[in-house]
Amino acid sequence: MPFRTAISGMRAAQTQLETIGHNIANANTIGFKQQRAEFADIYALSQTGIAQNTPGNGVAVAQITQQFGQGNLSVTDNVLDLAIDGEGFFTLDDGGSRVYSRSGAFGLDSEGYIVNAQNQKLITYQTDSNNNLTGAFGPLQLTTKFTSPKATANVELDFNLNSDAAVIGVAGDPIDPANSATYTSSTSTTVYDSLGNPHLANLYFAKRPPAASGNNIWEVQLTLDNTPAGTLQTLEFDTAGSLLAPASGQFNIGPITVAGANDLNLNFDVSNAKQFGSPFAVSKLTQDGYTTGRLSGIDIDSKGVIFARFTNGQSQIQGQVVLAQFQNLQGLQQMGDNAWAETFSSGQALLSAPGSSDLGLVKSGALEDSNVDLTEQLVDMIVAQRNFQANAQVITTADSITQTVINIR
Repeated sequence: MPFRTAISGMRAAQTQLETIGHNIANANTIGFKQQRAEFADIYALSQTGIAQNTPGNGVAVAQITQQFGQGNLSVTDNVLDLAIDGEGFFTLDDGGSRVYSRSGAFGLDSEGYIVNAQNQKLITYQTDSNNNLTGAFGPLQLTTKFTSPKATANVELDFNLNSDAAVIGVAGDPIDPANSATYTSSTSTTVYDSLGNPHLANLYFAKRPPAASGNNIWEVQLTLDNTPAGTLQTLEFDTAGSLLAPASGQFNIGPITVAGANDLNLNFDVSNAKQFGSPFAVSKLTQDGYTTGRLSGIDIDSKGVIFARFTNGQSQIQGQVVLAQFQNLQGLQQMGDNAWAETFSSGQALLSAPGSSDLGLVKSGALEDSNVDLTEQLVDMIVAQRNFQANAQVITTADSITQTVINIR
């Protein structure tokens, strides 16, 4: 009688309904991957291993597979929310053991580690003492220390000096910042000493009588905090307005004594200076020093590189997200809490940076939605319900036949 066959069908339908229910319950779970119940028929085999003229013994659950298709990416307002667009898993430290997840809802704990809701720490490639990425990896702890200042060493200027300007004095005449009659033009910038203290650097330009060759001569005076620093520097331009001297396009002023800090040595790059018949103008003025700074925010690019931004305008690489891939995704062990663990069946985790080795890219400020299609699940639920009812009807019919046989006299 087909009682056992029908019971196996009911059990299979129940398993399918449980799988569908699990999918529907996690329709809004970040990074969730839906499951699918797969079945196999059952036959009783003869001693030769061949099922001959047998109707079969029902159905069994062959396996419940995970569907690792891409979920939609939803934009959030949290820069630490991360989504993987493509293949791969985030690698997490769970109290010393590794787990893997597609859920990138991260934040910072009290110690500055990037963690998820389960307090699992995000594993990244680490940096060396010069903030360069290395091959070592581990949990990322963002720096909360003040960054050290850097004394200005180089200043780059691009400017035009007015060739129509009147000559002032003769070569070697002192330039007095307090007396505008002693110079033609001026510009200023802020430079920093070894302690990160800012200082106002002014450059004063005075046009001098032409050289014997007919080339145009300008002299430059630097002041630091309104105090003259160094000696006059000479700029020579040819009759086409291009810089001739200094030949290197650079001049150095220093050492300049600064109270409480190391002496400053400033190298000025004026190689792009011109002298044309238009008003004095500065098109570029940069310097490489900065004061101390504290952490003001972080940025994460598509390659998973994590940058710390500081209040002094500087940024430092803190690490790079490590993604994992596996030879057999179906071999991963589900751990709950949106996490999987490596098994012998899955193969060893293959770790690499986002965008490499067929791994996806990382999108900051976004989360990957569950890949559950509710419409599909509801249709499957109806089908599973019909299967259950049909198998139940087989039992009812078989019972009726049994009663008929019993009632034969």
